Amino acid sequence: MAPAAASGGSTLPSGFSVFVTFPDLLFVFEFVFGGLVWILIASSLVPIPLVQGWVMFVSVFCFVATTALLVMYIIGGHGGETSWVTMDAAYHCVAALFYLSASVLEALATISMQEGFTYKHYHENISAVVFAYVATLLYVVHAVFSLIRWKSS
Repeated sequence: MAPAAASGGSTLPSGFSVFVTFPDLLFVFEFVFGGLVWILIASSLVPIPLVQGWVMFVSVFCFVATTALLVMYIIGGHGGETSWVTMDAAYHCVAALFYLSASVLEALATISMQEGFTYKHYHENISAVVFAYVATLLYVVHAVFSLIRWKSS
């Protein structure tokens, strides 16, 4: 493991050091919580189809992009180039913004469905909102530390 990658320096980790460096360790949690949001939104009944579509787009897009980045980092596809540091910071900023908008819209839709829906549907949507906010927090933290890494590169 390179010294800069071990200390959270300005380079991206390669191989399995992705799982022991911060903020890249957050990929695993983004993957898990993003997948939970995707599953819960896909199985829930949201009264506003446009909101459900946006939340599905955000969760699927971020899940696929996070998986692709994680695989690229593990196989060392970035080659240690600084342009990947920039792309990592940009992606996590966009993902954080997308997830924040999706979380707020899903919370609004859940609040509006208190009346006229079954208890099960309401609780599925509450779970989706909670996991969406956790995913938002993870992406925001990853974005902040990616921006710090980008600035020092």
